Amino acid sequence: MSEGPKKARSKYSATRRLLLKSKLLKKAESLLVKEKEEKELERENILRERAPPLNLSGLSAQEVKEICRDLHQKIDIVDEARYDLNIKVARNDSEILSLTQKIYELKGKMKRPNLRRVKKSADTMLGSVTDTRVDFKAKLKTVKKEEEKKEEVTDWRKNVEAMSGMEGRKKLFDAGQ
Repeated sequence: MSEGPKKARSKYSATRRLLLKSKLLKKAESLLVKEKEEKELERENILRERAPPLNLSGLSAQEVKEICRDLHQKIDIVDEARYDLNIKVARNDSEILSLTQKIYELKGKMKRPNLRRVKKSADTMLGSVTDTRVDFKAKLKTVKKEEEKKEEVTDWRKNVEAMSGMEGRKKLFDAGQ
Protein backbone atom coordinates (compact mmCIF):
# COMPACT_ATOMS: atom_id res chain seq x y z
CA MET A 1 0.00 0.00 0.00
CA SER A 2 1.31 3.39 -0.98
CA GLU A 3 0.76 6.20 1.42
CA GLY A 4 0.09 9.80 0.37
CA PRO A 5 2.25 12.70 1.48
CA LYS A 6 2.33 12.98 5.25
CA LYS A 7 0.99 16.09 6.83
CA ALA A 8 3.64 17.87 8.87
CA ARG A 9 2.55 18.30 12.45
CA SER A 10 3.50 21.52 14.15
CA LYS A 11 5.59 21.46 17.27
CA TYR A 12 3.22 23.79 19.08
CA SER A 13 -0.41 23.36 19.93
CA ALA A 14 -3.01 25.86 18.76
CA THR A 15 -3.26 27.50 22.19
CA ARG A 16 0.53 27.82 22.41
CA ARG A 17 0.68 29.43 18.92
CA LEU A 18 -2.09 31.85 19.90
CA LEU A 19 -0.22 32.81 23.06
CA LEU A 20 3.02 33.38 21.14
CA LYS A 21 1.21 35.41 18.49
CA SER A 22 -0.42 37.65 21.11
CA LYS A 23 2.94 38.18 22.85
CA LEU A 24 4.58 39.13 19.53
CA LEU A 25 1.80 41.60 18.78
CA LYS A 26 2.11 43.21 22.24
CA LYS A 27 5.89 43.52 21.81
CA ALA A 28 5.49 45.07 18.34
CA GLU A 29 2.93 47.53 19.69
CA SER A 30 5.21 48.59 22.53
CA LEU A 31 8.09 49.04 20.07
CA LEU A 32 5.91 51.24 17.84
CA VAL A 33 4.90 53.43 20.79
CA LYS A 34 8.53 53.73 21.88
CA GLU A 35 9.60 54.66 18.31
CA LYS A 36 6.90 57.37 18.10
CA GLU A 37 8.05 58.88 21.41
CA GLU A 38 11.68 58.88 20.23
CA LYS A 39 10.74 60.63 16.97
CA GLU A 40 8.74 63.25 18.86
CA LEU A 41 11.69 63.95 21.22
CA GLU A 42 14.06 64.18 18.25
CA ARG A 43 11.72 66.62 16.50
CA GLU A 44 11.48 68.83 19.57
CA ASN A 45 15.28 68.86 19.98
CA ILE A 46 15.80 69.84 16.34
CA LEU A 47 13.20 72.61 16.61
CA ARG A 48 14.91 73.96 19.76
CA GLU A 49 18.25 74.03 17.93
CA ARG A 50 16.98 75.64 14.72
CA ALA A 51 14.47 78.06 16.23
CA PRO A 52 15.24 78.97 19.82
CA PRO A 53 12.33 80.43 21.79
CA LEU A 54 11.98 84.19 21.38
CA ASN A 55 12.27 86.51 24.33
CA LEU A 56 10.51 89.72 23.29
CA SER A 57 10.13 91.32 26.70
CA GLY A 58 11.99 94.61 27.13
CA LEU A 59 12.65 95.08 23.39
CA SER A 60 11.84 98.24 21.50
CA ALA A 61 9.51 98.29 18.51
CA GLN A 62 12.47 98.70 16.13
CA GLU A 63 14.22 95.60 17.54
CA VAL A 64 11.01 93.53 17.23
CA LYS A 65 10.71 94.62 13.58
CA GLU A 66 14.30 93.48 12.96
CA ILE A 67 13.58 90.10 14.53
CA CYS A 68 10.46 89.78 12.32
CA ARG A 69 12.49 90.59 9.18
CA ASP A 70 15.10 87.98 10.12
CA LEU A 71 12.37 85.39 10.70
CA HIS A 72 10.80 86.20 7.31
CA GLN A 73 14.17 85.73 5.60
CA LYS A 74 14.66 82.37 7.34
CA ILE A 75 11.13 81.30 6.36
CA ASP A 76 11.83 82.20 2.72
CA ILE A 77 15.04 80.17 2.74
CA VAL A 78 13.28 77.15 4.26
CA ASP A 79 10.41 77.44 1.74
CA GLU A 80 12.87 77.50 -1.17
CA ALA A 81 14.63 74.41 0.19
CA ARG A 82 11.28 72.62 0.69
CA TYR A 83 10.21 73.51 -2.87
CA ASP A 84 13.52 72.22 -4.27
CA LEU A 85 13.16 68.98 -2.33
CA ASN A 86 9.59 68.51 -3.58
CA ILE A 87 10.78 68.96 -7.18
CA LYS A 88 13.62 66.46 -6.66
CA VAL A 89 11.26 63.92 -5.13
CA ALA A 90 8.78 64.27 -8.01
CA ARG A 91 11.59 63.93 -10.57
CA ASN A 92 12.94 60.84 -8.79
CA ASP A 93 9.46 59.30 -8.66
CA SER A 94 8.98 59.76 -12.40
CA GLU A 95 12.45 58.33 -13.05
CA ILE A 96 11.65 55.31 -10.87
CA LEU A 97 8.43 54.73 -12.81
CA SER A 98 10.22 54.92 -16.15
CA LEU A 99 12.97 52.57 -14.98
CA THR A 100 10.49 50.02 -13.66
CA GLN A 101 8.69 50.20 -17.01
CA LYS A 102 12.01 49.53 -18.78
CA ILE A 103 12.61 46.56 -16.48
CA TYR A 104 9.20 45.15 -17.39
CA GLU A 105 9.97 45.63 -21.07
CA LEU A 106 13.34 43.92 -20.75
CA LYS A 107 11.83 40.99 -18.89
CA GLY A 108 9.10 40.74 -21.50
CA LYS A 109 6.35 41.10 -18.96
CA MET A 110 4.45 44.10 -20.21
CA LYS A 111 1.87 45.44 -17.85
CA ARG A 112 -1.17 46.24 -19.92
CA PRO A 113 -3.17 49.26 -18.84
CA ASN A 114 -6.82 48.81 -18.02
CA LEU A 115 -8.92 49.77 -21.00
CA ARG A 116 -12.20 51.57 -20.66
CA ARG A 117 -15.13 51.20 -22.99
CA VAL A 118 -15.86 54.49 -24.73
CA LYS A 119 -18.76 55.21 -27.04
CA LYS A 120 -17.72 57.43 -29.91
CA SER A 121 -19.40 58.27 -33.14
CA ALA A 122 -17.54 58.07 -36.43
CA ASP A 123 -17.26 61.85 -36.63
CA THR A 124 -15.68 62.18 -33.19
CA MET A 125 -13.22 59.38 -33.93
CA LEU A 126 -12.18 61.00 -37.19
CA GLY A 127 -12.08 64.39 -35.51
CA SER A 128 -9.74 63.08 -32.82
CA VAL A 129 -7.47 61.49 -35.43
CA THR A 130 -7.37 64.30 -37.99
CA ASP A 131 -8.21 67.20 -35.66
CA THR A 132 -10.71 68.43 -38.24
CA ARG A 133 -14.27 67.53 -38.96
CA VAL A 134 -14.66 65.65 -42.24
CA ASP A 135 -17.98 65.77 -43.99
CA PHE A 136 -17.98 62.80 -46.32
CA LYS A 137 -21.41 63.52 -47.72
CA ALA A 138 -20.28 66.93 -48.99
CA LYS A 139 -17.29 65.40 -50.81
CA LEU A 140 -19.31 62.73 -52.61
CA LYS A 141 -20.23 63.33 -56.22
CA THR A 142 -23.89 63.72 -56.84
CA VAL A 143 -25.26 61.54 -59.57
CA LYS A 144 -28.45 62.61 -61.26
CA LYS A 145 -30.59 59.80 -62.43
CA GLU A 146 -31.87 60.27 -65.92
CA GLU A 147 -35.53 59.88 -66.06
CA GLU A 148 -36.57 57.20 -68.47
CA LYS A 149 -38.29 58.58 -71.46
CA LYS A 150 -41.77 57.36 -71.44
CA GLU A 151 -43.44 57.03 -74.75
CA GLU A 152 -46.64 58.78 -74.83
CA VAL A 153 -49.54 56.63 -75.68
CA THR A 154 -51.18 58.13 -78.67
CA ASP A 155 -53.53 56.92 -81.25
CA TRP A 156 -51.80 54.24 -83.29
CA ARG A 157 -53.40 55.41 -86.47
CA LYS A 158 -51.65 58.75 -86.38
CA ASN A 159 -48.37 56.98 -85.83
CA VAL A 160 -48.88 54.81 -88.87
CA GLU A 161 -49.76 57.75 -91.04
CA ALA A 162 -46.69 59.65 -89.85
CA MET A 163 -44.39 56.71 -90.51
CA SER A 164 -45.72 55.95 -93.97
CA GLY A 165 -43.78 57.19 -96.91
CA MET A 166 -40.16 58.32 -97.08
CA GLU A 167 -40.42 60.71 -94.22
CA GLY A 168 -41.54 57.97 -91.86
CA ARG A 169 -38.70 55.67 -92.88
CA LYS A 170 -36.19 58.48 -92.47
CA LYS A 171 -37.50 59.08 -88.96
CA LEU A 172 -37.14 55.37 -88.13
CA PHE A 173 -33.60 55.39 -89.55
CA ASP A 174 -32.61 58.50 -87.55
CA ALA A 175 -34.14 57.06 -84.40
CA GLY A 176 -32.02 53.89 -84.82
CA GLN A 177 -28.77 55.82 -84.88
